Parts: sequence; C-alpha cells; structure tokens
Amino acid sequence: MIELLGWVPLFPLLGFLILVLAGGRLSKLTISWIGVGSVAISALLSVLLGAEFLNGTLQPYSRVLGSWMAVGSLSVPFGFYLDALSVTMLFVVTGIGFLIHLYAAGFMKGDPGYARFFAYMNLFVAAMLVLVLADNLVLLYLGWEGVGLGSYLLIGFWYEDPNNGYAARKAFVMTRIGDMALLLGMILLFMQLRTFDIQTLMLRATSHWTTGALLPVTAAALLLGGALGKSAQLPLHTWLPDAMAGPTPVSALIHAATMVTAGVYLIARTHALFAMAPPVQFAVAVIGALTLLMAGCSALVQTDIKRILAYSTISQIGYMFLALGIGAWSSAIFHLLTHAFFKALLFLAAGAVILCFYHEHNIFKMGGLRRAMPLAFVSFLIGSAALSGLPFTSGYYSKHEILAAAYSVSPGLWAAGCLGAIITGIYSFRLVFVVFFGIQPQAVENHLGWRMRLSLALLALLALLGGMLRIPLDSVFPALFNLEDSFSLVSVITLAAPFIGLLIAILFYLGGFSVRGFIGSGWANRIRVFWLNGWGMDALYDMLIVRPFKAVARLNKDDAVDGIYAAIALLSQGMYSMISATQTGCVRWYATSMALGTVVIIAIGWLS
Repeated sequence: MIELLGWVPLFPLLGFLILVLAGGRLSKLTISWIGVGSVAISALLSVLLGAEFLNGTLQPYSRVLGSWMAVGSLSVPFGFYLDALSVTMLFVVTGIGFLIHLYAAGFMKGDPGYARFFAYMNLFVAAMLVLVLADNLVLLYLGWEGVGLGSYLLIGFWYEDPNNGYAARKAFVMTRIGDMALLLGMILLFMQLRTFDIQTLMLRATSHWTTGALLPVTAAALLLGGALGKSAQLPLHTWLPDAMAGPTPVSALIHAATMVTAGVYLIARTHALFAMAPPVQFAVAVIGALTLLMAGCSALVQTDIKRILAYSTISQIGYMFLALGIGAWSSAIFHLLTHAFFKALLFLAAGAVILCFYHEHNIFKMGGLRRAMPLAFVSFLIGSAALSGLPFTSGYYSKHEILAAAYSVSPGLWAAGCLGAIITGIYSFRLVFVVFFGIQPQAVENHLGWRMRLSLALLALLALLGGMLRIPLDSVFPALFNLEDSFSLVSVITLAAPFIGLLIAILFYLGGFSVRGFIGSGWANRIRVFWLNGWGMDALYDMLIVRPFKAVARLNKDDAVDGIYAAIALLSQGMYSMISATQTGCVRWYATSMALGTVVIIAIGWLS
C-alpha cells in the first residue's frame, strides 16, 4: 500500500485538469463529484498509508517517481518522503481539505463559477500535498509556489469586485517577499552542501558546520523569511485579514489546513538547521510571542466575523512559532493538527451564519441566532472552547503543552502565551455572545444542505476529541521536554488563563457591563482604532515602502534606462551628421583628405 504514495497528490491534480479542460460542459453534480471526490480519494489513501506506517516500525519511506532534472552532478528527482511529520500533514491537508470541499459543494452551488472554483481548490490541495511530501527543496519549492498561485486565484475568485483583486495581489506580493528569501536560502544551502535532498542537507549541515556559525545562521534566517510570509507572521502578516475577500470555504482551507501552516512545516522539517542557529531559533520564539499578542488584540475589536477569525489564525500560528522557537517541535505540530480541526469548524460555521443571514459580516448586526441556527451555535461554542484552550477540548491539550514547555525555557515567553490565552478567551466568546445571544434583529433563512451539516458535525467532533489523535513524532524530533502535569502555581495559572478571558467576555457581553462606556474615553478609543487598523502596519508600509516607490516611479516615468539608449542613438546620429558632411562629391577634396591623412599617419609613425 505504501508504494501508492505518489497517487495522493495525483488525484487532486487530475481533478484540476479535468475541471479546467471540460468544466464548462459538465453538470454541477458532476463537477462536485470530481472536485470533492478527487480529494476524498486522496484522503482515503492517506488514511490507509498512515495506518500502515503507524502500525509499522515508523521508519521513513522514500518513493522516487522519476528524474525531474539532471545537470552534471546535480540531480533533482520527483521524490516523496513519508515519516511521522508528513503523515500528520497528510491527515490535515486531505482530511480537513475533504470536509471543506464537501461543505463547499453546498455553499457554492449557486455560483456561476462553480467549476472554476473547484478547479482552483483542487490545484491548491495538490500543491500543498507536493509541498509536504517533497524529499528535496526544489520539489518543495514547486509546491510552495503552487500554493501561492492557488491562494491568489482563490482569494480573488470573485474578481468582479476590485477590492477582491487588490486582496489577492496583496497576498501574492507579500508572500513573494518571503518566497525570495526562501529561494536565496535554498541556493546558499546548495552552494555550500551540494545537495537539495532535505535529509542529506540536515546531515551535512550538522557534520560540516558548527552551532552558531555564520553559514547556518544565515541559511536559517533566510528560511525563516520564507516561513514568515506563508504563515503570516510579523512583519509579513497583513495580507491574511484581507484574504477574507475569498469565499468562506477558501478562508477555511487557507487558514486551517494548508497555506498558513506551510511555514510551520518548513521550520519543523529543517529543525536540525534551526537548532544550529540559536539566534534565529530564539527570533522564531520572540516573533511568535509578539505576533500572538498583536493579532489577539486586533481580534478583540474587529466587527467582521471572518476578520476576527483571520486575526485568530495569525495568533494561533504565533503559538506554533513560539513552540518551534523553544524547541518544542512536537508540540508545535500537535497544535497545528488541533488548530486545523477547530479553525475549520469556526470558519465553516461562520460561513453558515453569513449564508443564512443574507451575506452580512458585521457581528453587531446579528444576534439571537442560537435558536434559529442551533447547529451553527453548537459549532461555534465547541470551536471557541477549543480555540480558547478550555479543558477537554482538542485545543487545550496542544496549547497547554506549548505553555508548559515555554515556562521551562523562558518565563517571559510563558507569560506572553498566558496573556494571549486570556485575550483569546475574550474575543472567542465575544463572538459567540454577540452573534448567538441577545435579540435577533431579522428573520434568518436556515437552509443549510446536508453536505454543510455533515461537515460541521464531523469537525465539531474532531474539535472536541481531536486531542486524542496525536501522532507520535519521537522518530522525527528530539524529545527535549518532560511535560508531565504537576499541580504547581504555573500550571494553575496556565489552566486559569482561558477561564479568565471567558469570565471577562461574560461580564462585558452578557453581564451588562458597558463596553461602549469603557472605550468611550479618548485614550481607549484611540487604542481601539489602532488595533482595529492592525496596529497601523499597512499605513507604516505605505509610508516607508509604497509612497517612496511611487515617487521614484513618477520621477522615472520616462525610464532612465531608455534614456541611456536614447543618448546612444543621439550620439550615433550626431556622428553620422559629422561624417556625412565630409561626403561632398568633390574629387579634389577627397584627394586632399587622403594626402593629409597619409601625412598624419607617417608623422605618427615617425614620432613614435
């Protein structure tokens, strides 16, 4: 069975090709069967492969499908690599991806671009599968760029609205900054270690380089740049909230199962290199801590239901970066797994609310939906509990692990994580209380199809019980922490943090405390606006990068390079005019010129 590894990304790719070439001539039922069915087959294959792998010796398996390029001593194969890490990613990408596709079949059924939508979705999944299975950096980069292309197409799917096109371009440009850093890192690694094979690279790096030396630090820093772009971490995070311009299933796929986890996967896959670059690894932890706090504060004041969840994603990826930065590799991947469950659930439940509430996104124009939409209410309740890290949910186990490991490394990082947990509890249940409690402002069309209901129900079950599905990663990562629970003050504070956030949300949004009165003062309102605008990061980039670039472009509107060629042309024309003036047609003038020229040449020869 394990020999079928190469078929896992092939089925979504075939689905993409069929829908691109023949989608316009197919019925919507056929389109949904192809779009959803191709990912379902990949998910089934992933389950069978994963079961065989986990029930075996857990030894990595390589599968070379053929040669991609061979130039001199350089050989880059189409090779896939299966270990416990890639098995985890397979379950996330194909399993959660399948449920999102199933949901989308109902959510997008009235859209005229139905075939185009599923073609893009299949391409996106195929690219992500290539990324997580690649055994070499070149093939990984192919999947990396494929994910970038897929995100551009999906975010701007409703391209008739110029704002959607802007959001797609913003995501593409900002992630391209990180992509260039990753490409430079790949080139540096190859030039120094003479291979693109990831496992061989890590072995040669540890044997050829010393910890803390310039080369491993530089290479790790460049790879980190790529991870920051794809995983939307400081300072390359501002594209993700705007990516909500795409359809809700796209938001769920990008935020839960695929694109934003690519950076986390990259660092985890190359963890041996980062372990040799302590300054860069510490920077990963600090960036994660700062990002989870900044994004959490922004989520507190958003009014768009999807933007709240978008900032929540940035914050939760920050927890994963925090774990990676302190060397808790397994905990980071465990949180990646549980986050996929509850974040997909929250986005799809939000899509149900938006669909049934006449495509309204403002949570303060909603209310009282717990009776009108009980499935969406229960989904949000479970998803928010898991997101906050309340006990007996999937999010509790993974987040508690990260915070326990953080305290053993740095009490400061632990404190940042606990504060982030409090903030998460506030904005998560603020969303629940505003949308589902209070007075319902208008009638709701509760017409969710069976495919949407089934996806929500299964994801709710995973968000509750997914913490039991942990895959052993000891064969991939070194075990650096002993995370046995103990009844210490630290563990009590860690456990209490999300409850404190829940209590604050209850007081302000159910208990009658006036939020408007609290933020009505000048300083509080200024902070609210600052957080609402994403800490002014877009304005900062506009001032430091966009405006100067536009000014230079205006100064160079006639293109200075063209000016150089124009000057050469003018010089040639002038010289031609001078030379042509000597062509008078007078034979005596020609003879005199030849004589003078002969004299000058003889004189030069005589004098030299």
